[in-house]
Amino acid sequence: MGTSIFNTLNIGYSGLSAAQAGVSTTSHNITNAESSGYTRQRVIQSAALPLSMSTGNVGNGVQVMDIARVFDNFVYDRYTGISSDKEYSDFTKTTLETLSTYFPEIDGVGIKSDMQEYYNMWQSFADNPDNDAMKLALAKQTEALSEGIVATQNKILELQSSLNQQLKVSVDEVNVLAKELADVNISIEIAESGGAYTANDLRDKRNFIELDLARLIGADSMSGQIESNIGFDSFSNEKSGSYTLNVNGFNIVDGGTFHPIHISNAQNPNGFYELSYERQDGVLISMGEKVAGGKIGAILDLRGDKILGNSLGTPSNGTLQKVVDEMNGFATALIESTNNLYASSATAGMVSNKLDISESQALLDTSLNIKGGSFDVVVYDIDGNITARKTININSLTTMSGEAGSNSIEGQIAGQSDDNADGNANNDIDDFVQFHLATHANAQKSVELVMDNNYESKGYRFAIEDNLQTSGFGSGSNFAGALGLSRFFDGNNASNINLNHAFRENPTNILAGKSPVSGDNTLALDMVQQQFEEYAFDITGASYETTLYGMFDVVATEVGVRTNEAISNNQTITAQFNATELEYSSVSKVSIDEELANLIKYQTSYGAASKIITTIDQMMQTLLGIKQ
Repeated sequence: MGTSIFNTLNIGYSGLSAAQAGVSTTSHNITNAESSGYTRQRVIQSAALPLSMSTGNVGNGVQVMDIARVFDNFVYDRYTGISSDKEYSDFTKTTLETLSTYFPEIDGVGIKSDMQEYYNMWQSFADNPDNDAMKLALAKQTEALSEGIVATQNKILELQSSLNQQLKVSVDEVNVLAKELADVNISIEIAESGGAYTANDLRDKRNFIELDLARLIGADSMSGQIESNIGFDSFSNEKSGSYTLNVNGFNIVDGGTFHPIHISNAQNPNGFYELSYERQDGVLISMGEKVAGGKIGAILDLRGDKILGNSLGTPSNGTLQKVVDEMNGFATALIESTNNLYASSATAGMVSNKLDISESQALLDTSLNIKGGSFDVVVYDIDGNITARKTININSLTTMSGEAGSNSIEGQIAGQSDDNADGNANNDIDDFVQFHLATHANAQKSVELVMDNNYESKGYRFAIEDNLQTSGFGSGSNFAGALGLSRFFDGNNASNINLNHAFRENPTNILAGKSPVSGDNTLALDMVQQQFEEYAFDITGASYETTLYGMFDVVATEVGVRTNEAISNNQTITAQFNATELEYSSVSKVSIDEELANLIKYQTSYGAASKIITTIDQMMQTLLGIKQ
């Protein structure tokens, strides 16, 4: 009888202990209801092994088997995956919405509006070719157009640079979190080494870090197996065994070992960062093109993940880089086609931009936008009459300089021929125009074409007119435009386009005609017509045949379309994310109402177990009283 009474006392005590564990676990849940990454926990209890007695197996109370998380790994994997997608989508949407503000064309302002006003000023100038006020107004509008293009391009480049800096910050954060994750894995292994209990809070911490890494870089975690515990909860299952965290096949965490992602811009002239992964043997493997998820994936897709292996050091892809390239293509076409036309205005001398070419290099093999074709050198007398004209041909073998009569620009200009068909060998192009190829620092060259002093003093002037087989930029030789001879625009792309510095200082030097006589407006009329001409644009693998307006519309429209796509895609992903987050929360998040109900349940259980002990105490007192 005594053994049975003391055994019953132990049963009551086990009930007290189980209820106390339940109260403690429930209290832990309630206090962490708002803790990020916390998963609700439940006490797993079962009947203790019974005692075998003559009367049969007698119950021996309750025992706490474990305190486990209510966690569904399948739901969690979907949650981390959609979290990565949402971070990618959110970042892309925000960035493109910022980009779209740089193209306010829908409101009737911006570059296109400035360009329309620019051509209107050329028309006004054509109507008043000798009016200095018109020249000043044209200069001011040209500067306004140039400044608008430069300002827009600089904003795009600044946005790209900002993404580049955010890439460095984000990768550094990934490395910090991955190192912390490896340390947590070691702690989990130590805590669970006996196999008796689960390191719930450490596993919560690991899942929280995994979620951050998924949002940052689209990382995926993998373990040896998933173990279900349907007896505890129908949604409960946990990963166990070996652990790795990888980014598109690159393992950055192996159990307790951390493999950092290297990021460097030391070899890039523009400061663009490149990512690489260090193998076990220390060899670095480029991995920028492998990152497709999370914030970093969005940054790389927007900034560009393929860095050109040349002195440019710029991305060869990416949404922002494509806009930069398209803006440069638009601005370069505007600069070169305008300069190509302006070279047809008579002058005493022309000096090109500085060029990276050699004297013997074929012009069509250089980086200059020179086409196979021809242009004319035209000489005017003081009354505007054409005195001489000579056609200069450019083919696959034409070089810049060479002996007189050779297949070079210098040789053809200096070659003796009866250019004005008057039988006089002393008044041809070679007598009027002199060719020089000057050498500057870093072996750069510049082409100089000058009128012979003798003829210059008599009022003779010369010009270059491109021979266009069909209308449009690139269909002629584009010789003067590509070299920047007799420039109306300075610069060579959207970052540095500007009115020629000489015209900025004195706009009255702007010419409206091709011949050196007052009242001539033929050049200004060609400039007006320029806006209607179709040009050939080859930009980052895409080809366009359109006007300057059309090319700018391509840029602005593509930005608008991409932004709308990002907004629409974000709405879809947000809806998916909300549904998945709700599912995850319903499984693992703390419900205060449920926990308060459990608290009452465990409180009642504790009171009932206390009643067992009180009853046994009274029975003991009765037995002791009988003995007395």
